Amino acid sequence: MAEVMVAPDRETLVLVLDSYAPKHLHVQAADLDWFLERLQCYGSLFAGKETTVAFGDKSSGPKHVLPTSGAARYTGRLSVHKYMILVTWQRSSRDGVKPVAEATARISRLDGMDGHARTEDIRLEKCFPDESFDLAVAR
Repeated sequence: MAEVMVAPDRETLVLVLDSYAPKHLHVQAADLDWFLERLQCYGSLFAGKETTVAFGDKSSGPKHVLPTSGAARYTGRLSVHKYMILVTWQRSSRDGVKPVAEATARISRLDGMDGHARTEDIRLEKCFPDESFDLAVAR
């Protein structure tokens, strides 16, 4: 099943296509690079008359398992990355702690999260025992 979309200009077309977030998107246009730079939400993009969905599904790489029902707005195709655990970690230096802890304490107080704010108060007291910090937030 296929659809042909026509829009008054290419900027509008990109907005419509990104909101539609198709599983397969085949663009045939004189300036394919313009579309490649702007389109963001699709499962697999086939640019120009030399590409086909069959290439993507069977031989050129993207694979057949792509996001359907507009899911391309928030996820990509099935790949090995779907089976990997992504983790983050943080590390800081003594010099880096001070501005981050001060900001975190103030933001936490503004958000009503006093426990988070206190962890930063304690961190600053331990890391900088000879300094005093005014981390109260005026409301």
